[in-house]
Amino acid sequence: MGRLTRDVEMRQTPNGVSLARFSIAVNRRFAGRDAQQQADFINCVAWRQTGEFIARYFRKGSMIAVVGSIQSRSWDGQDGKRQYATEVSVEEAYFTGSKSETGTQNSGGYQNQGFGAQQGGFNAPQQESEPDFSDDFDMDGFADLDGSEDDLPF
Repeated sequence: MGRLTRDVEMRQTPNGVSLARFSIAVNRRFAGRDAQQQADFINCVAWRQTGEFIARYFRKGSMIAVVGSIQSRSWDGQDGKRQYATEVSVEEAYFTGSKSETGTQNSGGYQNQGFGAQQGGFNAPQQESEPDFSDDFDMDGFADLDGSEDDLPF
């Protein structure tokens, strides 16, 4: 989670796949009482609808939370030297904080919601329910127990 350091750069591959590139400044935790705040600058890439979502709703200075994996790539530069890049491949992106804190535009009712490639659209936090394991276990062997320790089968 951090703030965008610049506006999102949108591109399309020759095959027409959307690609968004951006970087986030992430504050480090304080090392001591008198320590100055330090930030890491993390390059990110988001594909298809996730990238389009980020480009549409986030601007330089916007607060964003991302979920993804770190990927490294390399290529031969124009000078013939091997070039390397490490970036986060973003799978999900979320608004964080209030609209005024994030600096997002047009976020409307999507506050504290996000977008992920697996969902295929906006998603609200889902309520978790207790799993029903009744079909997974044979409960007949425990039906005669009345709760006293003398009745336990072990």
